[in-house]
Amino acid sequence: MDLPMKWEYTVKAPIENDLCIRIRRSEQALMAHHEAVLRAYGLTMTQYTVLLILSREGGMSGAQLARSCGVTQQSMSSVLTNMETKKLIRRETSPVHAKVQIATLTDAGQALLDRAYQEVVILERALTNAFTPAEHAALCELLERATTILTQQTRHATAPPAT
Repeated sequence: MDLPMKWEYTVKAPIENDLCIRIRRSEQALMAHHEAVLRAYGLTMTQYTVLLILSREGGMSGAQLARSCGVTQQSMSSVLTNMETKKLIRRETSPVHAKVQIATLTDAGQALLDRAYQEVVILERALTNAFTPAEHAALCELLERATTILTQQTRHATAPPAT
């Protein structure tokens, strides 16, 4: 098949064949579910993710949390300020870098995470149970591979054109 025929086939193919559309639909369904569950706890998805990361990893800087959550440092700064106001986290100056603040969970933050997690994990279990162990492992590997490609392509898309 030559290039024009391939392009014509791709453009005319059913939308269900487009991997990016399928990934986006899955992501939208996941976000809608999590946002509905987390709303009852007064949390956004980013706030929940911060609580979960801090619970598993311990104290982290705003920059580290921003990278882990896939948001800008400016957005994370606002998220952390809000969470600190709610007494879900505390921030203290890093013993290594005086200008860096390290966020850690408070007891209230851990308690809220524990309650919210009990509902969020229901979906995780349902998804896990929908696949055999081999399918689950393969899906995780395939999603990781897709994420790598998406990340690489994003870097290429945002790189300045070669002169």
